[in-house]
Amino acid sequence: EVQLVESGGGLVQAGGSLRLSCAASGFTFDGKAIAWFRQAPGKEREGVSCISEDGTTYYSDSVKGRFTISKDNAKNTVYLQMNNLKPEDTAVYYCKAFPDTQGNAWYLLVHTFTTWGQGTLVTVSS
Repeated sequence: EVQLVESGGGLVQAGGSLRLSCAASGFTFDGKAIAWFRQAPGKEREGVSCISEDGTTYYSDSVKGRFTISKDNAKNTVYLQMNNLKPEDTAVYYCKAFPDTQGNAWYLLVHTFTTWGQGTLVTVSS
């Protein structure tokens, strides 16, 4: 069964850090890009960061310089290191895997996915 499980969320004060994990099972990262998306209360889901098969990374302007995406192919896991967190980062964070064909347009895929996992909740207090 193809599955992605997000974890690592929690409550943190502004300025703090968290590391999210996205553990994949039932498939490998070969030919795949993995992206993090988030949905804040009352807002649309948006792209946060993406890592391509060759390790190229992409970030939304709102997290650039604060978040770092990485992956461990041996563990089939993608990470999102989030530093200097802000209250506006409060959201449920989801990861998705997809064919690595989108390049820097990966964030547009948010409108095409019909199912999402449970995600992991990040709450940043001011």
